[in-house]
Amino acid sequence: MTDLWTITTADVTSPEATDLLREYYYDVANRYYRLHLGREGTPEELESGLADSPSDDLAAPTGLFLLGRHAGTAQSCAGLRRYDATTVELTRVFVRPGLRGTGGGARLLAAVDAAARGLGAERIVLDTRLDLVEARALYTRHGYREIPAYGETGPYSEVWYGKDLTEAAQQVG
Repeated sequence: MTDLWTITTADVTSPEATDLLREYYYDVANRYYRLHLGREGTPEELESGLADSPSDDLAAPTGLFLLGRHAGTAQSCAGLRRYDATTVELTRVFVRPGLRGTGGGARLLAAVDAAARGLGAERIVLDTRLDLVEARALYTRHGYREIPAYGETGPYSEVWYGKDLTEAAQQVG
């Protein structure tokens, strides 16, 4: 099924991108609400949180946004933002639940690596939560290793991963 997936850069403000980012945010926020508060987030809480988590830096010159299409329909996304001169941060990784396990996550992360190299990055870092087990498994399957905390930490950052792109390139080449 991976041949049904295509990944391209996209405008993070496009309707397809904003729909996927909303779905991503609702998914991870509701998982947090269920785990820590025993309930779903209210529409007001979710929309407020989404507004407080802008993605406008996932565009040139500070980053980029990738959109994954399955059979032509936008179904996944990922963002990269410049962290420092040789490092980018991976964020907003999402595959719609009904298409998880179809190779879309692998295809998306391969495109992330290529895009990061295109930005001149030698390393990708990310933070996530312990309860996002599917995402954590995807990252470790694709060469990410746990690293010490970087940047700001908070309740949504419980584990950090990094991937050395120069090491990954040497393994491929």
